[in-house]
Amino acid sequence: MTDHSAASPEAHDAHDESAAAAGDQKIQEPRLWQDDGWTARIIKNDDDDGWAVAMIKDGEPEPALIGPWTMGRDKKNPKPLDPSAFITLVKTASEFVRRHEQQLHAMLHKSIVVDHAETTLNITLDIVPDDDFPYALLTARDADGEQLAQVRVAATFKLSQSSASAWAANEFRTPH
Repeated sequence: MTDHSAASPEAHDAHDESAAAAGDQKIQEPRLWQDDGWTARIIKNDDDDGWAVAMIKDGEPEPALIGPWTMGRDKKNPKPLDPSAFITLVKTASEFVRRHEQQLHAMLHKSIVVDHAETTLNITLDIVPDDDFPYALLTARDADGEQLAQVRVAATFKLSQSSASAWAANEFRTPH
């Protein structure tokens, strides 16, 4: 008697390939491409009669970048997406997101070095952008990185050489 319940190696390989392809979820349509964690969608430009491309990072509700898109030869419909255009769009959107994150980090995290009582202090201000009650943490560390003090201040606190020096001179009491 022959056991027919075992699948042939060819059937097993075909199943593995289709399962792998389902996980990748590549879409390559003229107005919609999805790959490498990004979706490019050609949309009607609300500002004029032209077209735009929206680049959406997987998991994000809003596009990271929206830019103009080229008209096709008929001057009515958009030019279809292609591999090189998609790669360029992903690079551009990724760079845009990276610069935005760097700018946000720079706005929320400031650091100043001051000399106080024969030592060098690193004073940092880390803003916590809570929608209801934003605040900031003002922290002093010595040259070895050991935390000397930390106080909660208003998110509008301005960290400068003079405000950091005054805070240290006031024995790290909460500034007003």
